[in-house]
Amino acid sequence: MRVVAVIPARFASTRLPGKPLSDIHGKPMIQHVYERAKRARGLHAVLVATDDERIVAAVQKFGGEAILTSPDIRSGTDRVGDVASKFPADVYINIQGDEPLMSSEAIEKAADLVASGKFSMGTVMTPLTDPADLSNPAVVKVIADRNGRAIYFSRFGIPYTRGTVPQKGKKFACHRHVGLYSYTTETLHKILSLPSSPLEEGEMLEQLRAMDHGIPIGITEVNFTSIGVDTPEDLETVRRMLDKERDTHG
Repeated sequence: MRVVAVIPARFASTRLPGKPLSDIHGKPMIQHVYERAKRARGLHAVLVATDDERIVAAVQKFGGEAILTSPDIRSGTDRVGDVASKFPADVYINIQGDEPLMSSEAIEKAADLVASGKFSMGTVMTPLTDPADLSNPAVVKVIADRNGRAIYFSRFGIPYTRGTVPQKGKKFACHRHVGLYSYTTETLHKILSLPSSPLEEGEMLEQLRAMDHGIPIGITEVNFTSIGVDTPEDLETVRRMLDKERDTHG
């Protein structure tokens, strides 16, 4: 089974222009994402899909492969779909270009959910233990059933817990969602053909389009800290976390 990982990377960003090229310890952020994706087992190719020649040049400079896609493409999933029309595969992995701390294990687990035939779309989650994250709309929450299927994703704290204040360090009923998706080719194209969903538009979460149209999303837990970089403050946080990682592993 041929598995291709695609890293959508858009140059424009309201809060952090040129985000994929932001320097993190001497490397552009997109290189950190790419190198972590390359460590994942079972991938036949890792490709960066971007709307800007500067990102293409940066990727080629460090030896990666990048594809220039239309600047009119509206989402990361659409960008993956554009690549899929040029690079045939059985399974596609959508890895966010602003996740420089991405775990190779997470990529492997997301791929396995689909490659195993259990689901046609998959993703991953990590434990959520900080009560502040429940009210932070930048942290996407997910709840799942006992069979490993996502029930709902939200920027709001879910589910409602009556009469109980969650304590820091304790596991919550919800998890933190990691922006990583796997799809069969058929499901990827189906999602792209569907109209946007009221849930998707309300939460600004594109995976809800799939759920709203009855596509089950398999989900599995991984244990790593994931931070999507959206602001200069996020970038500084990632730099500090990588410093700690270097100190830990030498």
